[in-house]
Amino acid sequence: MTRAFTFPGQGSQAVGMGQALAEASATAREVFQEVDEALGQNLSKLMFGGPEDQLVLTENAQPALMAVSVAVMRILAKEGGVNLADKARFVAGHSLGEYSALAAAGSLTLADTARLLKRRGLAMQRAVPVGVGAMAALLGVDLNVAREIADEAAQGQVCTAANDNAPGQVVISGHREAIERAIEIGKEKGARRSMLLPVSAPFHCSLMAPAAEEMAEALAAVAFRTPAVPLVANVIASQVSDPDEIRRLLVEQVTGSVRWRECVEYMAANGVTEVIELGAGKALTGMAKRINKDLTASAAGTPDEIDALLKNL
Repeated sequence: MTRAFTFPGQGSQAVGMGQALAEASATAREVFQEVDEALGQNLSKLMFGGPEDQLVLTENAQPALMAVSVAVMRILAKEGGVNLADKARFVAGHSLGEYSALAAAGSLTLADTARLLKRRGLAMQRAVPVGVGAMAALLGVDLNVAREIADEAAQGQVCTAANDNAPGQVVISGHREAIERAIEIGKEKGARRSMLLPVSAPFHCSLMAPAAEEMAEALAAVAFRTPAVPLVANVIASQVSDPDEIRRLLVEQVTGSVRWRECVEYMAANGVTEVIELGAGKALTGMAKRINKDLTASAAGTPDEIDALLKNL
């Protein structure tokens, strides 16, 4: 088996996330404590006990999801003796998951990653006033049809394909009115279902340009190392290892599309036969199975799942 480790993005958060890991593992507790200290907030308390309306805030959800993913990777390494470079050909992450992937692969320190994601969440929230932007999922149409729908709906506003997640699952992003028009147009163009997503800002479109500028500044101040294995980057859907290139792509990613379907296809075309999602939820595992039926896909985010994974590695 040739493996890739993948790391989930926003939407996979839930109250109680990471709690079982913290109860079972000193390694996980260390990760959560380090993140809390880096941020100067008790994020782990919010992760374990809520309230949900605070956890789902972009500035909290992003570092929280990263903390759980990195805790899983650290448990595999410290308690399971897993060397990432020996066990995986690539890492990849969905949107904020790229930061988790880079932390897991040793390109960024845990503390720097936590602070970058806190800032990224705040910057994304600040970029567009609440209510001005929106995102919607178009189900049952491919990327080309989704782009046609977005172009027709734009009418001088921003409306663009933001996430190409899997066959028949494209997310669009932009001005709320344009997104609402796209939902109606989608019905006419054969979308099985079109629905607004419960997000607080229109991610991965040109409206995020102020956040991209802020992240360029933040990323320039942080040291990057070459990751233990290459990152398959969202915006180019191919591999990258050069620290300066990684930094540039993370800036581009704020306004650019998440080409997740192509990322998974790229990994499969380059010898990957098994994709393992590390962290909260199983969203990417479901996507991988839809993208390429030949891939073995699984998730590890609980103590039992980690034990099962260690037996197979």
